[in-house]
Amino acid sequence: MDTDQSPSETPGRPPAAVGYAGVLREVLPIALWREDADGSVVEWSLAAQDLLGYRPEELLGRPATPVLAPESNQELAAQLTRRVHAGETVVGTLPVRHRDGHDVTMEMWILPEADPRGRPGAMLIAVETSEVLRMRDSLAALQSLFTQSPIGLATLGPDLRFLRVNDALARMNGVSAAEHLGKRLTEVVPGVNASALEATMRQVLDRGEAVVDVRRTGRTPADPDHDRTWSCSYAPLLDGSGRRLGLIASLIDITDGQRALVEAERARSRFALLAEAGTRIGTTLDLRQTAEEVVRVLVPHFADSADVQMLEAVLAPDEAAAAAGASTQGLLRRLAAVFPDPSAPTALLTPGQTFQIPLGTVYERVVTEGRPMNLYHSDLPALFPDSRYAALRDYFTAHIGSARLVPLIARGKVLGAVTVTRVYGREPFDEQDWVLLDELVARAALNIDNARMYTAQREAALTLQRSLTNSSLPKVDGLELTGRYLPASDHDVGGDWFDVIALPEGRTALVIGDVMGHGVHAAAVMGQLRTVVRTLARHGVPPTELLRSLDAAVADLGEDEMATCVYAVHDPATGSVVVARAGHPPPAVATADGTITFLEGPAGTPLGTGVQDFRTDEVLLPPGSVLVLYTDGLIEARDRDLDQGMDQLARALFDLERPLSQLCDGILEQLLPCAPGDDVAVLLARTSVT
Repeated sequence: MDTDQSPSETPGRPPAAVGYAGVLREVLPIALWREDADGSVVEWSLAAQDLLGYRPEELLGRPATPVLAPESNQELAAQLTRRVHAGETVVGTLPVRHRDGHDVTMEMWILPEADPRGRPGAMLIAVETSEVLRMRDSLAALQSLFTQSPIGLATLGPDLRFLRVNDALARMNGVSAAEHLGKRLTEVVPGVNASALEATMRQVLDRGEAVVDVRRTGRTPADPDHDRTWSCSYAPLLDGSGRRLGLIASLIDITDGQRALVEAERARSRFALLAEAGTRIGTTLDLRQTAEEVVRVLVPHFADSADVQMLEAVLAPDEAAAAAGASTQGLLRRLAAVFPDPSAPTALLTPGQTFQIPLGTVYERVVTEGRPMNLYHSDLPALFPDSRYAALRDYFTAHIGSARLVPLIARGKVLGAVTVTRVYGREPFDEQDWVLLDELVARAALNIDNARMYTAQREAALTLQRSLTNSSLPKVDGLELTGRYLPASDHDVGGDWFDVIALPEGRTALVIGDVMGHGVHAAAVMGQLRTVVRTLARHGVPPTELLRSLDAAVADLGEDEMATCVYAVHDPATGSVVVARAGHPPPAVATADGTITFLEGPAGTPLGTGVQDFRTDEVLLPPGSVLVLYTDGLIEARDRDLDQGMDQLARALFDLERPLSQLCDGILEQLLPCAPGDDVAVLLARTSVT
């Protein structure tokens, strides 16, 4: 569940970002809508439709707050509307409800504006927070490139006027970066065949295709007495939809002859390798796949072999316990390795193998000191001090010309090491190669650490979830029981759970709940609520009072906690079940005659809101009936709404005479043909026929 964030206020004029919307929309979708004095939507932009899913005809004339503001934020939305109507401009980060039901966190500007009748209204401008963060990261990367690259770089608009120039290009041209801005190349350095270069740039813009290594010769104010030659490359600058916004130019001085030309090619290759690494490394949060992506990027373009190893103590689920155990000290585990040479003894490089670091070796120095090391011919045997690797040691001595061992460091911690090599006949690694490799490994280390932490947290959450949910259901009077819990495949496990509690006088309590959020925290909250429910149930607390106590327990855990729950009590003596809900989807009842209904009683309020509007619904369960309790992950998905999901569930409840476990599995197969996008818990109870 999204956490509400208090907006900041900026009285008076609108923020500067509003004035630059025409520029921002080139790279950042900006939603805009207007509300009249009654809070109804009177204008809804195409960008708002794209970001939030509502078509104009679905919103125009309707009150905005009930549709767009999450329930927990509607009072805040009303307060902000009053303040804007009073003349304030409000800026903040707020969740907005998407048409499909999920919340979209957005950076918002809410400005006072008269409505069509001249009354105080509001104009709302919003961008998706994740897109803002993406743009921030892109700008940071571009800033780093422009300030640190030794290559001359510039961006030009569609009119071929300079928008940005780095210091390297300013030095080449002998004209300050500031003096470039707003001017064309023919105005800045006319003595370098600028007209022909502008024709090339216009071709790049018209065709949308890059041009590489165009030679430019002439004199600039940097060296007015001598001709110099540069290698120029131009590429179109595109927005997310492929529209051409201008172009980017890179220039390398190749005056000193062939060596400079070779360096230009190598620089382009290095730049391309870093760009490729940015797109190919870290595509998932799977630890081993991330390591494999690292070696596939490095080999064969940059190196002839690559080997990624991590410290066993870092890989252990409990790092503190692993660090204290002697068995994992100094132990490296290979995650991925690639060595294309078929004559190499690659069987010794199998992922999953472990290697104890001997004292005094290069591995120990790199891992202990956190600094990379270069190894050349005479140093290579040091990579394989273990006698098991004698064949590899001999191979390296005969074939490898240079190697570099780089520590994997993320968040100040050494995670392991990456080893790369080049064979004889290929130029050894030089200083520029070292810089490139160290930068690439540093980026990869962060991706690997993210994957490592995700894997560890997910395993911890799964372990906690399994320890707190039922491994087996009790035998109770009058009911046959089965249940399932499925964690989401692409998210952390969360707080879905079910439980069955035997009560006095042969009665049975059936419980299912859903704590909002994912991960260890949600699973821990679930465990606490499950314990509270068991305690209250065994003290005979009636359903509505039990939910009130559970609501108070959720509130005690923190103002941001929220959960839903169904608590049902079955009495075999009367054949009835009393159900109380707290904001949870309605249970389904399937009877032996084929009738399928969803309980129409009050849904109640979610736990943690403090409203405590809980009531009961009593229904008779004839012999052979099946009561189905479930969490919303079963019926809700991106491609269907709740009503469609409930219809599918009803269709899945056929042939009630099947074994209950088969019936449950059939429900899951029909409603979840692929991995669920959210946690799912299901509990089925069938009344005895006798």
